[in-house]
Amino acid sequence: MNCKPTTVYQSYIALFVFALAMGILEAIVVVYVRELYYPNGFVFPLKTLPKHIVAIEIMRELSTLLMLGSVAWIAGKNGLKRLSAFLFLFGIWDIVYYIALKVFLNWPESFFTWDILFLIPITWVGPVLAPLICSFLMILMALLFDYYQSKRRLYKLTIAELLLLFAGSAVIFISFTIDFGLIIWRGNFSTGFFSLPENEEFTQIVSTWIPGDFLWGVFGTGILSICAAILLIWRRAANNTASRF
Repeated sequence: MNCKPTTVYQSYIALFVFALAMGILEAIVVVYVRELYYPNGFVFPLKTLPKHIVAIEIMRELSTLLMLGSVAWIAGKNGLKRLSAFLFLFGIWDIVYYIALKVFLNWPESFFTWDILFLIPITWVGPVLAPLICSFLMILMALLFDYYQSKRRLYKLTIAELLLLFAGSAVIFISFTIDFGLIIWRGNFSTGFFSLPENEEFTQIVSTWIPGDFLWGVFGTGILSICAAILLIWRRAANNTASRF
């Protein structure tokens, strides 16, 4: 009995199905959480959640990352292929998550509706459009990397490409976390960082905080840095011959 190797096309179908299921499952969990704590709809300012619920939410996010990372590790045979798989999984998962929330709750109202994006290491917030842009960019990178790997024109990223990717990611991270970072810095809450859910002064500030203007300029700078890295990778791979390098 001959066993044919799994093609790139087939592997991406499997990755898509997994990410699709995870996105729907994640949305279902959020539906339950919002039913308990935001029965009239999710809006800012945020409600104060019990410490153990915050801890459980952080564990859920860590578990999600571990699941995506584990599947990506299994799907890839080298570092770049694993990175491609992770980027693809994350991008599809995040997009499906918001589509599912729109179906289940008719939320968000628009692409500019603010959301809590992540809790690690501090709270990330931003308009829904911003993480969706990141997700589409991650999918683009994944398909680009895997295409040129299948053509034997790309085996690893250069230092310059990695620096642009990391710099862009860092700037995007700042655009999402600067609001809560400033709350922690200005209130001198960093000394009790791990007990913030129990800090009454901190929770009082958060419970009255409403997002202002998103730093689209900062976010856009990060996106441009990543796009510059993608352009460098594309040009280098397109000009390479199909040989090891």
